[in-house]
Amino acid sequence: MNLHRRHFLHLAAGAAVLPSLPQVASAQTYASKLVKIVVPFTPGSPVDVLARIVAQQLSRRLGQSLIIENRPGAGALTATKAVASAPPDGYTLLMSGQSLAYLPQFYPDLGFDPLKAFAPVATVAGWSHVMVVNPDVPAKTVPELVAYAKANPGKLTIGYGLGSSPQILSEYFKVIAGIDIVSVPYRGGEQVRVDLIGGRIHLNFGPLGNVQSMIEQGQVRALAVTSAKRMAALPHLPTMRESGFPEIGFDPDVWHAIVVPAGTPKPVIDRLNTEINASLRSAEVQATFAKLTFDPMIRSPEEFTTFLALQAQKWVPVIKAANIQPF
Repeated sequence: MNLHRRHFLHLAAGAAVLPSLPQVASAQTYASKLVKIVVPFTPGSPVDVLARIVAQQLSRRLGQSLIIENRPGAGALTATKAVASAPPDGYTLLMSGQSLAYLPQFYPDLGFDPLKAFAPVATVAGWSHVMVVNPDVPAKTVPELVAYAKANPGKLTIGYGLGSSPQILSEYFKVIAGIDIVSVPYRGGEQVRVDLIGGRIHLNFGPLGNVQSMIEQGQVRALAVTSAKRMAALPHLPTMRESGFPEIGFDPDVWHAIVVPAGTPKPVIDRLNTEINASLRSAEVQATFAKLTFDPMIRSPEEFTTFLALQAQKWVPVIKAANIQPF
């Protein structure tokens, strides 16, 4: 992913409509000024790269400049709260994901309901993860890893970005496998993988695009994939289900989308959805997604709303079972 990430990092550089105006006027004048996409993760992360692809495409289609604002921190809460309080005019977008469904589980005193604070615009992409270990770990399969961890409680470490899908996967795996592995949280996944190669941590659930070159170069050893089926890029690698852990078999286990503050005029939402979906259908974006191992997800705002409700039902029990404590 590193080469692709560097290629895409250059794609984007780091008067609200009055509520009383008719929504038709909002649609006719949109977008008349700079549009901002807020990303809850660090520059260079898969979500950041995804947002920059969307920004480049939207800029062309809207005829307006778009910028990316990275606001990592507090497990996506920092960025989420910032956009929730932004004017509902379509000029401040949030690149979010299933965290909208589970943030209240991490923060019981959140003070607002993310599912009500935002209006769904468009799903963008999803992907699954690969369980990788440092080559010094004496395990070539997930059962071997579990057996080693049980024989050596507290010896292994697992790293993840705080508030990310790998955190949920890591903690859930520890619970269902009944193993004692030390968790090491980071601000973002990039440093996790640096430390994994350096042997400072032993285990990580990483997006395929980020770990594929590491696997090919022998810097890490892949044990399994979290997707429901084997990945085309790693056909020899079993799924977690095939490895004896059917609870970890998602399709996909992470997704990201564009949302806006609740109250944003529907014509503006529809315009954004139309342009984003047209981008996702383009040969250019589909080729780029294929290289980065992103799976495009195309839905209408209404379909996205239904999908989001189902995601809340899916992830909340997982987080409770993983016993992830508030940050």
